[in-house]
Amino acid sequence: MNQRKRRRLAFAAALFIAAAGGAALVLTALRDNVLYFYSPSDVAARHIEPGVAFRIGGLVQQGSVAHGPGATVRFVVTDGKSRVPVEYTGVLPDLFHEGRGVVAAGSLDGSGEFNATEVLAKHDERYMPPEVVDALKRAGRWKEGEGTAR
Repeated sequence: MNQRKRRRLAFAAALFIAAAGGAALVLTALRDNVLYFYSPSDVAARHIEPGVAFRIGGLVQQGSVAHGPGATVRFVVTDGKSRVPVEYTGVLPDLFHEGRGVVAAGSLDGSGEFNATEVLAKHDERYMPPEVVDALKRAGRWKEGEGTAR
């Protein structure tokens, strides 16, 4: 093999290694953001830093909804194992009720409370997002017939 071919081979190998390293960095950075949402148990296990935006999903705990001044609402999202207090300022969806599935977007504050910027509730009597169903099944709180993932 002459000098020119060795240089080409070395360049190709370096290019391949750089591309593989770049792909590994991108996949590592995106790994935690691929999930649609975290359950309350996931939030406790992952120790998510305050200010990091994510979605949380589960059931609105019975007896936890409290209306504050203005349009501020506080409630607790649970998956049966863990609970996360949520504060939201705005108009809640009509189908938002205690004991029903909810997905909220926002971030944790320094005290562990989730400050929601958006709250989504299931859209009819039988629907629950598949991710919420999976989290409830993992927590052992899912009963067949409670809702249907579509």
